[in-house]
Amino acid sequence: MLAVAALAITGAATVVARTAEPGALAAPVEDDGADCPVTLPGSLPATAKLPDPFRKADGTRVSAKSDWRCRRAEIRELAERHVYGEKPAKPSSVTGTVSRTGITVTVSHNGRSAAFSASVDLPSGTGPFPAVIVVGGFGADTAAIKAAGAAVISYDPLAVGREGTPRTNKQGAFYSIYGSSSSTGLLAAWAWGASRIIDVVEQSGGTILRADALGVTGCSRYGKGAFAIGAFDQRIALTMPVESGSAGAPIFRGIAGESGAQPLSSAYGEQPWLGDAFGSHTGNPAGLPVDTHQVVGMIAPRGLFIMENPHVDWLAARSGSVAALAGAEIYKALGEGANISYWSDVQDGTHCAARSEWRAPLQQSIQRFLLRTGAAPGVFRVSPRKAGNLADWRDWQTPTLSDGPTTPPTTTTTTTTPPPVGDDCTASVSVNQWTGGFVATVRVTAGSSAVNGWTVEMALPPGTSITNAWNANRSGNTGTVRFTNVGYNGAIAPGQSTEFGYQGTGGPPGSPPTCSAG
Repeated sequence: MLAVAALAITGAATVVARTAEPGALAAPVEDDGADCPVTLPGSLPATAKLPDPFRKADGTRVSAKSDWRCRRAEIRELAERHVYGEKPAKPSSVTGTVSRTGITVTVSHNGRSAAFSASVDLPSGTGPFPAVIVVGGFGADTAAIKAAGAAVISYDPLAVGREGTPRTNKQGAFYSIYGSSSSTGLLAAWAWGASRIIDVVEQSGGTILRADALGVTGCSRYGKGAFAIGAFDQRIALTMPVESGSAGAPIFRGIAGESGAQPLSSAYGEQPWLGDAFGSHTGNPAGLPVDTHQVVGMIAPRGLFIMENPHVDWLAARSGSVAALAGAEIYKALGEGANISYWSDVQDGTHCAARSEWRAPLQQSIQRFLLRTGAAPGVFRVSPRKAGNLADWRDWQTPTLSDGPTTPPTTTTTTTTPPPVGDDCTASVSVNQWTGGFVATVRVTAGSSAVNGWTVEMALPPGTSITNAWNANRSGNTGTVRFTNVGYNGAIAPGQSTEFGYQGTGGPPGSPPTCSAG
């Protein structure tokens, strides 16, 4: 456990500069876009739909993958200003130690200082080891993390930003440095503390822990923290929030309409997790110029594995699936569609349980993003209990960005069919492909007449098999597969669309789908 302490830390280590290794997606610095000029308009129009993540502050759209660096800087500024509060840059002095059992951190800035510590649990072997920061002791299965070859850093965020305090008198190491009346919420404060741990790991010289192979996980409120930590520090190679609920991954705009989900006013008032400025948006999320799908984009193209629980309504898993599906469009545009995974299709409804369904993609993610072996899981398993429909939430399309992808190559193809004679709908397919698998998003669009029920048929090539689908019923997994609407997306107004998706192994569909109404 961490504790704020007044003890002096001796023997400060030498800072070791590092550069990104070939194939590594984590950045060598906390904020790679800190030099980007960001000028935001005084006000942005309110919209019930998710803001277009590809539209820059000047009104133009991102056209190249290289543009995302500074577009991310704009999103970060929006997120700080309206959601989290400011996460300050590295303080003037950060020192500490790394041992095989713990990490100590001492921070000094503007004449103020604070200290805290974290415990370390190493896997078998000699190291140096990649490591996963486990926020608050609750997150992804730590036994599975260690079995995959990564160390566990147990981080108590309450030493950095304490819960149970009023917004006007926040406590903990962060607020000892920046003031108890700081408008920064606990999640950004926790992210700041995690970044200072990373600073010390960097300074340690890499004899025990590798600063270039770090992940983060947490569950429930600590899942909210893990999500923020991964978004605000680009040195994190793998982010794994678990059941983060309102103020975590789920889109703010969807929570009010999701039965039983924790209201935004409750999430804002329960603890000062969110920045003080968010209070003006709890009753009007449509007025937010940013939403959590863009926070997912702040993590892109680094590794992200979102785990959700559809059995507890309070956790807003439907809104979480929308955030993941919309954020996946950013990953797709950046050519790294396999680097985001989402899994809510679980049997066990116990909150923060270590689930067997997550073990394989968890360990595969650690191997890919921390050990740099194997391929990213690129898996989407959306529970039919809480399946969001991205088409209901966006009025923007994903651009094809210039510049070649890095690792692994991802391709996007789109095929469209005209309405068959006697029917009045079309189907188009967007494919996210990686070695050995793909995710397909199918858009069903009504013609000049309303559609009340639809069927899409798709011929899969030999060797291709569907492993999962969402927002549609399906018959068969190979050959010619038929998809039909589910109860909530069968009615489509003239000219409007709905979307469903599926994941498969092998090659993507090559021939156009057919769509029939009725």
